[in-house]
Amino acid sequence: MTLGDKFATDALAVRLALLAAVGDIVGLAGELGAGKTTFARAFIRARFGSTEVPSPTFTLVQTYEGVGAPIWHFDLYRLQNSEEIYELGIEEAFETAISLIEWPEKMAGNEPLDWLELRLDPGDGEEARSASLTPHGPRSADLLVGLMAVDG
Repeated sequence: MTLGDKFATDALAVRLALLAAVGDIVGLAGELGAGKTTFARAFIRARFGSTEVPSPTFTLVQTYEGVGAPIWHFDLYRLQNSEEIYELGIEEAFETAISLIEWPEKMAGNEPLDWLELRLDPGDGEEARSASLTPHGPRSADLLVGLMAVDG
């Protein structure tokens, strides 16, 4: 799907945020500057309002709690190996929260059984993006169906 500008990317994030529930895992893939953190920021704000949402590049994980399901936002870019994900509490997040994971390819061999992959790539224009969604399991397939139904 084509996202013409930041507003379209934010709108996709909002639609997905409103469908997500505890246990849902969204992997945000794409090169540096593709819009992964921008997407995560819009997703988190859709659930919790205009809260500050820093990039977890250096902290590796940020957690957000309020009304509704908590959100754990992971940035795995700096991990040296896929085993390090367990030191971040990722298993707890998978069971008790909505998980947003930037650089999901860093989980290689340790991916969850069911997760939705969103790949963002530069599009035609400064803020334009190409987005592809790939479900990896039945719940993520249901999320994708729900997202497409909202899209009409």
